[in-house]
Amino acid sequence: MEISWENWVPTDRATLLFVVKGSEVLLIRKKRGLGAGKMNAPGGRLEGGETPQQGAIREVEEELSVTPRGLEKHGELSFQFVDGYSIFVHVFRANDYLGHPTESSEARPHWTPVAEIPYREMWADDELWVPILLRGGYFSGRFVFDGETMLTHELVEHDSGTGFSE
Repeated sequence: MEISWENWVPTDRATLLFVVKGSEVLLIRKKRGLGAGKMNAPGGRLEGGETPQQGAIREVEEELSVTPRGLEKHGELSFQFVDGYSIFVHVFRANDYLGHPTESSEARPHWTPVAEIPYREMWADDELWVPILLRGGYFSGRFVFDGETMLTHELVEHDSGTGFSE
């Protein structure tokens, strides 16, 4: 599947937010929606009028009953699925949170040692860019998927988080 990325317009815009405390990262086991059953970071689709940062905070509050603090944007990811669905994801990292991670109807929280991230239980692209995020780097990527199978990818690491879209 050939994609004209210059003219590409996503069906949806969404967020992912990784809370990193010490040598652990807060992941979730997703219970429903795109990627149900997989491990991931909390996140989801943006609602009308929300900035990516507002959406990221709202999604973590809804999914885990915690409020992330110290957010910084680290990446932008474009996903095209062969069935026609497409999504643009703003990726954030937070260094703190308020509250206690609590299971919801959407997600079950899992504090995971950074050295033991279960990539085999995650989307195939995560193994490419999550290590960049965890070491504090910045990135952008484009991915084509057929269902859960990654067909092609482009990933670029950046020197800083400047230049990302809002």
